[in-house]
Amino acid sequence: MKGRVLVTGAAGFIGSATSIKLIELGYTVVGIDNINDYYDVNLKLARLERVKAFEQFKFVKLDIADRDAIEALFAQEQFDYVIHLAAQAGVRYSIDNPHAYAESNLVGHLHILEGCRQHKVKHLVYASSSSVYGLNSKTPFSTSDSVDHPISLYAATKKSNELMSHTYSHLYNIPTTGLRFFTVYGPWGRPDMALFKFTKSILNGEPIDIYNNGDLSRDFTYIDDIVDGVVNILSVLPQGQKNWTVETGSAANSSAPYAIYNIGNGNPVKLMDFVKALENALGTESIKNFMPMQDGDVYQTFADTEDFVATTGVKSNVDVQTGINNFVDWYQSFYGETK
Repeated sequence: MKGRVLVTGAAGFIGSATSIKLIELGYTVVGIDNINDYYDVNLKLARLERVKAFEQFKFVKLDIADRDAIEALFAQEQFDYVIHLAAQAGVRYSIDNPHAYAESNLVGHLHILEGCRQHKVKHLVYASSSSVYGLNSKTPFSTSDSVDHPISLYAATKKSNELMSHTYSHLYNIPTTGLRFFTVYGPWGRPDMALFKFTKSILNGEPIDIYNNGDLSRDFTYIDDIVDGVVNILSVLPQGQKNWTVETGSAANSSAPYAIYNIGNGNPVKLMDFVKALENALGTESIKNFMPMQDGDVYQTFADTEDFVATTGVKSNVDVQTGINNFVDWYQSFYGETK
């Protein structure tokens, strides 16, 4: 066996898929999740059942904001590695429910860092987000860019996670790697994401809301490409850069064992092209409701993944039409719906 891994958010979209991949590679996985009702609990439980089919998986229902429970878990399980994916997700939800983000994304992240510190975890890999780029307009987004101007509380909490992790890497020599995910999609995805909402509406003959009148683009990244990246970076421990300084060094590394990477497709797709690919997969045209830009949203995301590809050898290779076809096949099978 390669080691014992804690996966937080194990009932989530990325967490469940990552857990399965780790097990297939020979790791033992302990997954935790609080199974909250931010979206359909039944979908979370169905994902979890897929992972529970493996002997090398153990599930504990637990909230990362519960300090005592996290401390007890780390003491009992003695993890070699931690992949921290649990968080309160969603840009727009953070505008209406800010306290949920402080509790899960800030307090919860601190508890995970403390567990890693107290129990000498070899490597903490955690989810950041492309949303940290905020008001940045230079593309592609690079990890060497400043990310000091987020435009949603969700983005601010993810930037805070990076800052907190650097502090622990510096103070306690804990290797930490943050991954800025770019619009992950695919089978078993989240119902609050555009692809899921669009598919449901089109199948029900309802209009889909197209924001900024369709003038948006996203660096859509297929779930399998994301998972390959996460599991490959786990064995790449960041090293402190001996001659690194704030003035001359990259924001993506440090004198401490700390690293930040973009993990995305590197090929932005226009929203209207994305909708067209979904219409192709469903064999029907959508009813479009064009709307203005939403608060907290950004015009474009575009990942510079050069460093990540050089480090891991993992490059996204699933095109959007194939990825959407796979999602539609899963959706219609899971929900028993057809056009």
